[in-house]
Amino acid sequence: MASSKRIRILDVPVDMVNNEEAMSVFRELMKTDGCSLIVTPNSEIIVNTSKDSELKHIIEEADLVIPDGIGLVYASRIMGVPLRERVTGIDFLEQILKYLEQTGQSIFFLGSKPASGDIPGVAELAAEKMVEKYQGLKIAGTHHGYFKEPDEDQIVEEINASGADFLCAAMGSPKQEKFVFNHKEQLKVKGAIGVGGSLDVWAGTLKRAPEFYCRHGLEWLYRFIQQPSRYKRMAALPLFMIKVIVSRFRGGK
Repeated sequence: MASSKRIRILDVPVDMVNNEEAMSVFRELMKTDGCSLIVTPNSEIIVNTSKDSELKHIIEEADLVIPDGIGLVYASRIMGVPLRERVTGIDFLEQILKYLEQTGQSIFFLGSKPASGDIPGVAELAAEKMVEKYQGLKIAGTHHGYFKEPDEDQIVEEINASGADFLCAAMGSPKQEKFVFNHKEQLKVKGAIGVGGSLDVWAGTLKRAPEFYCRHGLEWLYRFIQQPSRYKRMAALPLFMIKVIVSRFRGGK
């Protein structure tokens, strides 16, 4: 981990970086040997670490932990160690795409729904959209995220055979983090990032929140309006803040 300071929120590490500093760390990671892991925790992921020790261990071992959720920014202020700013996963990944376009390196898109009939898979659609936007970008390959554990070795081989320099794993947490971490020694990419529903947004199958929601940290509300079935996951947000306030009151991390 190359950043200057790492704080803890509910005993989960988060790097105190802004967008520019996070990109500086990323560029350094791309020069190192092995597969570096970048994780993008939000409030829900932080809460889930309390019942998923493997996920917590993965975040502890990650090379870069960016504060994706606005809840982490608020929590850091409550804890008395304010983060400089929120670094959203999808925006950070777009900066990575620009970097790869400039350096001539390639990326592999892994995640979301597979092709159905004449409809391409979401990863393929996202790749097409990003190549239109960044015309010098090299997409080494794509694969859907609907696979089971016995298929993982084959997918790792496919990623390696593609010659990709970087991996975008968009399968939702904790599947995306566990896939990368469990195969770090086999993966030949220089780095990988877990980015949830980013491919769906790029493919146009899921709308990103309008600027007003993003500016005020209300993407979660917009997602709930689009997908009311997420109400159980939304319960993690108030639970997270309650845990932070109690932890602060008790003088904990």
